[in-house]
Amino acid sequence: MHLPSNPTTLLLSLLALLSAAPAALAADVTTEYTETKECTRKSQRGDTINVHYRGTLASDGSQFDASYDRGQPLEFTVGQGMVIKGWDEGLLDMCPGDKRKLTIPPEHGYGDRTMGPIPGGSTLVFETELVSIKDVKDEL
Repeated sequence: MHLPSNPTTLLLSLLALLSAAPAALAADVTTEYTETKECTRKSQRGDTINVHYRGTLASDGSQFDASYDRGQPLEFTVGQGMVIKGWDEGLLDMCPGDKRKLTIPPEHGYGDRTMGPIPGGSTLVFETELVSIKDVKDEL
């Protein structure tokens, strides 16, 4: 299998594959609110958002990717299947500046598929930070 050399392209390719996963999901995403902000408009389905993240394996804590290392957040549209289901669900109702730790079971991640450095059946842990919601101005 040929993998893209650009880390962002690789991540988007890997995350987009989730859309082929079965609809029946056995476990839920666990969300830990690590920092919350006040705003007049929170993220919702259909928003294009910019998110910084660090992804690690729950099994051993090893990091497999981080936008922080590249100095550029990932931009995608929430709820469009561009990322894993755990992100499409876990990054809703956030204010810019909010930080969450998402623990994502395989059913909301990559399932039993091995994706680059991520073994099949892995539970994933993402430290996330909503940087911005595109075209949304906050009054606070």
